[in-house]
Amino acid sequence: MLYQLALRNIWRNRRRTLLTLSAMVVSSALLILSLGIFSGMLYDMLASATEQYYGHMVISAKGYQDDRDMFLNFSLTTPLEQQLERKEILGYSPRLRGFGLLSHDQESAPGEILGVKPALERGVTGLADALTAGSYLETGDRNGVVLGSGLARRLKVVPGDELVFVTQAADGSVGNDLLEVRGIFTTGDVGHDNALALVPLPWLQNVIALPERIHEIAVRTDQPLNVAALAREFRARLPSGLEILDWGEMLPEMREVVASYDVSRLIIVIILYIATALGILNTFFMSVMERTREFGVLMAIGMKPGQVRRMVLLETFFMGSLALVCGVLLGLGLSLYMAEVGIDLSGTLTPITYAGGTILPRLHAVIEPGNVYIPASCLLVISLLAGFLPANRAARMQPVVAIRED
Repeated sequence: MLYQLALRNIWRNRRRTLLTLSAMVVSSALLILSLGIFSGMLYDMLASATEQYYGHMVISAKGYQDDRDMFLNFSLTTPLEQQLERKEILGYSPRLRGFGLLSHDQESAPGEILGVKPALERGVTGLADALTAGSYLETGDRNGVVLGSGLARRLKVVPGDELVFVTQAADGSVGNDLLEVRGIFTTGDVGHDNALALVPLPWLQNVIALPERIHEIAVRTDQPLNVAALAREFRARLPSGLEILDWGEMLPEMREVVASYDVSRLIIVIILYIATALGILNTFFMSVMERTREFGVLMAIGMKPGQVRRMVLLETFFMGSLALVCGVLLGLGLSLYMAEVGIDLSGTLTPITYAGGTILPRLHAVIEPGNVYIPASCLLVISLLAGFLPANRAARMQPVVAIRED
C-alpha cells in the first residue's frame, strides 16, 4: 500500500513534480557530460606529454634523463628486445639524441635532434599525425628531417629545403652534414614546436660518431594510467647500468594532476548536487505542507509515524530513480556525441601547456564508468537525504492538529 500511495502522491501536483524532475535530470546529465569533457582534457594532456615525445616508459642508461650526457649510451641487444615483445607493450622506439645548430641560408637556430627509426617511432608517438606540411620520414630515408613548425618559421624553410646541422661529436670532432626537410609538424607544445627535429637514426649515429648506440628506448603501453606496475616488473629484469622511468617519474607535475582528478571530480559532484538537493528539499517540504490534513487523517485511521516517514522517503526514492534513469540516458547520449564529434575551438583559443602536457583547443568527451556511476549514485543519495527532513516532519505531526490544518 505504501508503494501505491507514494507513486500516486508523486503525480498529485504534476507541474511541481515535472519541474523538480527536470532539474534533477538536467543536473545529472550535464554533470556526466562535464566529467566526460574533463576526462577528455586529462587524456589529451597525458597523450600530448607522452605520445608526442616521451612515451609511457623510457629505458636509458642510469642518470641520462637527468643531464642528457652524450656518453651515457648503450646498445639495443637481442635479450632486451625480447623483453619488449609483450602484449602490454604496443610499441617501442630506440632513439639517439643530439643538440646542435641548424642553419638555412642566413638563418640559424639551436635544436634538439632526435634520431629514430620511422616505422618504430610511429608506434610510440603521434608526431606523424601532427604534420601540417610535407610528409613523415620513411624507412630507408638517408638524410630527411621532420621539424616543428616554430623551428621551421625561424629557419624560414618549407618541405624540400636543405638544412646544415653542426654539432659536437663523441670523438671530439665537429659533426656536420646536410638534411633535407621532409615535413613540418605542429603539436601545440611550444617547446617541441620550436626546437625538436626528427632524423633517421643511422644518420645521427654517423654524424655524432656513436655507431650502433642509442640513448633511450621509448615505450608505449596499453594502460598508461597503470604503467607504474609494469615499470616495476621491467626494473627487476633490466641489465645493470640501465634504468626505466615511467611518465609519472619523468613528469611529476602531470602525475599530480592525474592524482588530483578524482578529488576534483568528487568536489564538482558535491557542489552541483548541493544545489539540486536544495531544490528537492523545497519541493518535498511544500508537498508535506500541502498534505498536512491528509497525513493527519492517515495517522488517525491507524498509519504509524514510521510508515508515514517511509512513504515520503519512497516518494523521493521513486523520483530520484526516475531522474537517475533519464539523466544517465541523456548524459550518455550527450557524451557519445561529444566523443564522436566534439567541438573545435581552435578558431578562438590557442593550446595551453600545463604540467608538461598540452590542453588542446577542442572539447571532446571520454566515457568512463566513474563519470556515470558517481553522478548517478550521488543523485540517489542526495534525493533520499533531501527527503529525510520533510519525511521526518510529516512523521511527527499530531493527528488532531494536522486534521484541523487549513
